[in-house]
Amino acid sequence: MKKFRKVLDGLTTSSPGGTIGSPSCGSAAGTPTSAPTPKEIDIQETLVSENFQLCKTVRHGFPYQPTSLAYDPVQKILAIGCRTGGIRILGGPGVDSYCQHESGAAVLQLQFLINEGALVTACADDTLHLWNLRQRRPAVLHSLKFNRERITFCHLPFQSKWLYVGTERGNTHIVNIESFVLSGYVIMWNKAIELSTKTHPGPVVHLSDSPKDEGKLLIGFESGTIVQWDLRGKKADFRIYYDEAIHSVGWHHEGKQFMCSHSDGSLSMWNLRNTTKPFQVTYPHGKIQKDGRKESCKPILKVEYKTTRNSEPFVIFSGGLSYDKAGRRPTLTIMHGKAITVLEMDYPIVEFMALCETPYNNEVQEPYAVVVLLEKDLIVVDLTQSNFPVFENPYPMDIHESPVTCTAYFADCPPDIIPILYSIGAKHKKTGYSQKEWPVAGGTWTLGSHTYPEIIVTGHADGSIKFWDASAITLQMLYKLKTSKAFEKPKPAEGRAAELVEEDPFAVQMVSWCPQSRIFCVVGISAHIILYRFSKYDANTQIVSLEVRLQCEAEDVISPSDNENNPCFSESGSHSPQTHQQHPASPGSGTPEGNKDSIPCIKVKDRMVRVPPGYQAELVIQLLSVDGEPPQQITSLDINSAYGLLAFGNCNGLAVVDYLQKTILLCMSTLDLYGAADPYQRLTRSPRRNRQSTSGLTELSDNQQSIDMERSKSPTSDHVNGHCTSPTSQPKPRVPMGPEGPRLTRRGPGRPPFRKAQSAACMEISLPVSHTEESRENSFSRSRSSSVSSIDRDTKEAITTLQFGESYGRKGDALPTPCLWVGTSLGVVLLIPMSIPTDHEERMEETVTIGPSGTVLMLKGSVLHFSFLDCLGALIQSPHEVWRDPNASEDPDRVRKRKLVHFSASSSQDNCGEGHLAVVCSEKQAKVLLMPSQSCLFVHNITESSFVLQADVVSVSNSVCLACFCANGHVMTLSLPSLRPLMDVNYLPLTDMRIARTFCFTNGGQALYLSSPTEIQRITYSQEMCDNLQEMLGELFTPIETPEAQNRGFLKGFFGGNSHNFDREELFGEAAAGKGSRSLAQHIPGQAGMEGMKVAASGVVGDLARARIALDERGQRLGELEDRTALMMTSAETFSKHAHELMLKCKDKKWYQF
Repeated sequence: MKKFRKVLDGLTTSSPGGTIGSPSCGSAAGTPTSAPTPKEIDIQETLVSENFQLCKTVRHGFPYQPTSLAYDPVQKILAIGCRTGGIRILGGPGVDSYCQHESGAAVLQLQFLINEGALVTACADDTLHLWNLRQRRPAVLHSLKFNRERITFCHLPFQSKWLYVGTERGNTHIVNIESFVLSGYVIMWNKAIELSTKTHPGPVVHLSDSPKDEGKLLIGFESGTIVQWDLRGKKADFRIYYDEAIHSVGWHHEGKQFMCSHSDGSLSMWNLRNTTKPFQVTYPHGKIQKDGRKESCKPILKVEYKTTRNSEPFVIFSGGLSYDKAGRRPTLTIMHGKAITVLEMDYPIVEFMALCETPYNNEVQEPYAVVVLLEKDLIVVDLTQSNFPVFENPYPMDIHESPVTCTAYFADCPPDIIPILYSIGAKHKKTGYSQKEWPVAGGTWTLGSHTYPEIIVTGHADGSIKFWDASAITLQMLYKLKTSKAFEKPKPAEGRAAELVEEDPFAVQMVSWCPQSRIFCVVGISAHIILYRFSKYDANTQIVSLEVRLQCEAEDVISPSDNENNPCFSESGSHSPQTHQQHPASPGSGTPEGNKDSIPCIKVKDRMVRVPPGYQAELVIQLLSVDGEPPQQITSLDINSAYGLLAFGNCNGLAVVDYLQKTILLCMSTLDLYGAADPYQRLTRSPRRNRQSTSGLTELSDNQQSIDMERSKSPTSDHVNGHCTSPTSQPKPRVPMGPEGPRLTRRGPGRPPFRKAQSAACMEISLPVSHTEESRENSFSRSRSSSVSSIDRDTKEAITTLQFGESYGRKGDALPTPCLWVGTSLGVVLLIPMSIPTDHEERMEETVTIGPSGTVLMLKGSVLHFSFLDCLGALIQSPHEVWRDPNASEDPDRVRKRKLVHFSASSSQDNCGEGHLAVVCSEKQAKVLLMPSQSCLFVHNITESSFVLQADVVSVSNSVCLACFCANGHVMTLSLPSLRPLMDVNYLPLTDMRIARTFCFTNGGQALYLSSPTEIQRITYSQEMCDNLQEMLGELFTPIETPEAQNRGFLKGFFGGNSHNFDREELFGEAAAGKGSRSLAQHIPGQAGMEGMKVAASGVVGDLARARIALDERGQRLGELEDRTALMMTSAETFSKHAHELMLKCKDKKWYQF
């Protein structure tokens, strides 16, 4: 039966008035139809499945919801743990690694194995993980899951393989880092405290070994109890019971005293000679009140006590402010001698850490900086200067400075665009930073050979635009543009107007950028468009404003009797939109003076303004509110610099603007664009039935069936999927209709009742205004119809995508002409041919003519993307204008002519004849059409159960393919033109609107999306880039010799309790302490995974690098062995000498003289 229908479809496509069918829509993918072509299209496709592999490349931005911080003072790398289980490891430029715990549990604490290339993480699910940092993509080597106790604090002494783990029950366990198993040595809470104590001391909040003696462990309990535990003697040296809860402890480097921070905002100093009471208690921010009592203060959450050689020690702490100062920002206090400096932070402090010159805790610390981790920022304070300036952060930590609302990704940009943007952006950089280099400079990174200019553009809620240099998997701020400067400051509104005013009236919805001509367009949430031109010079300019009324008139109420008697008939005059007011003779005259409701949401500056170099606003287009209702948001935009035209649309219709002449060329409702070629017969139900219905508000089919029947149709229904008509070959209508063709009959005096099911292209992906977050989430979770996207919500047909290009507007056209391809939310594709004067003078004076009576094509689902290929399969670029500076000083007598670059399809295809291929992708299917015959060569149903969110034709491995991202998380690529599936990976579930709004593809097999409100995740689907990724990433670990400990002197070592005599192996090893309880903690072998295997086998360069590192480490170990041997020989000689002297001294003594 299928073969027979295929033959029939082939016959219908060959007939002049026939409709191009899609005979294999329901069963096969990328199946060619049997439509004849003028010449046989024979394109050699080079892409195969082996060219594709999906993997993450790098993550930029500030770690989302940070929880913990760690620093390796030798390797000079920084680690940040997050609530979502992620870890960011930062070093010098290009050294930026992201890894994720599979469990997704929050990271409570981080501990570097200093200078060992490893990291221990303690997570909220009471699991310890050991990460290997000696590979470019860190992987877990071991895990240890605690079953009966909750982890609260960890401490790893320098150059030790034994990790102390404190728990919520007050016990302290010891873990061997090498084997990741528990030792049998346990410090139980009831042994640590006195037997006479009646209350539980609480969880362990602090663990540290004494700088004076590593055999002494200081344990701090939350209740205020402090115990120094003798690890050798297995007993407590002393116990301190303090009234206030303890948050942290900091040692003096000599090990004779320590400082505690408490919940009442106090700092207590303790001396080991007398532990009965503190020798000093201070309230740094607590003043004495009139009645003699101290002010109540907030807790001091952490304190660090760091000594210096040439000055007073530093005491650094967070918190401790008095409660009476409401509204004060979070603070970090630095006490240096008698000087107290309070640094106010923009966000709450999560963690801070002083960076010191030495990794040894028993040496003078010499702090030089403080890393402060805030909830939404990372700053480093320079301690070497008295005014404590901050270092300039080299990482892009301010992506979220204002919430990101849209993204755009451009690969293979013109090479000159990045330097020029950087030079202009550098003039506006902040000053006052420390003159010293950023201290976190560990790791190594080299510029790989597979780099090309890449730019990421982010739009933000405050109306700002940021350009980022994304070349070579790094991210650096280039230039910031504030779109709000084109408008007057909004005045506070009252009453009804206050309800309509947006919280962020300048928020960016979408951007369109032509890097070649440097023309930039911004669409804002207040239904406005700003067109910018780039200039290297400042200028005085006046922004031209155009006002567009893209709104349909209200219609009469349709009575049930009218609807039943003649469901499709309507008077043509009552439905035509008000277009006579949308063609102003001069800019700004698009509305009648008497209509007070027809005012824009925000007011454009109407005076001469001085604009700095960079992007300068030239034209603002605003949609007007009508009848007190705000204008509908703009859903699509395209700009072409060669044509000098800008097109945009929303759910009401389409407008085309000539930005060279500053005039509106076209402003029509979607229905009027069809003319007589409307493919749908649109029925309206009675008002009563409309009120009762919650899903289907209207019908959309070629016959009068119910919406349920429409949904139950097979996707192979030819009259739905394969419809392709032109004005000269339209099928006869089955029911009466008006003289201008079928109309969508509306009811009600106010707002239109129809809103289409939010399809992926229109679906409020761009910043929803009037919908709650919950409703936006629901718009994604709804099941979709397998047939044409049914109208199951009250919306009209929206313009979802636009594309200018050289094409054939009608079947009979012999030569390509400028055309505008229009896609709608109902799967309709319209071709609108245009006539544009070619001469420069004529172009600036004569009007561009547009005839909205072109071809109508049909797809399933909302149309998302258009692209054009020549008959050799190469992508045809849109024509563009070559950039020239509009403010450059030139000869005034010389006429400034525009230089245009056209990419003709026929110029590169002498062997193929005329014509080109058009690739059309909707949220359900893709089609490849041969122009000008409009024959459907290939069709592929992309998804049945879900829908496509983002689609783009991109270049990969010197060829092109169609890349799609679906709402169910699948990333797919299809070959062109045959639409063969090449890759289908279930990458990530669509958990929120942010991913849908920001996901975008680009050339080179790359894509990005906003993985969190503060981070951009870049991915690649190219096998070539995956193979080269190891070379592009930075090395986290570099072989560095551990600094030698200072010589403490004979007397200091003898009388101070030499810590080097302490052997933990003798105490904690299995031979001495036995095995730990298996029921308490379970060892889980790490899954270094396939990435670890790839790292181990990643080419000759990697092997040589690893061999060099191994040799360096071996040499380092041999050097250490030699030093130890020499030290042992010296010790042996000293011992022999002392023994000989003792023997001589005692040789002549009798036994009773001893």
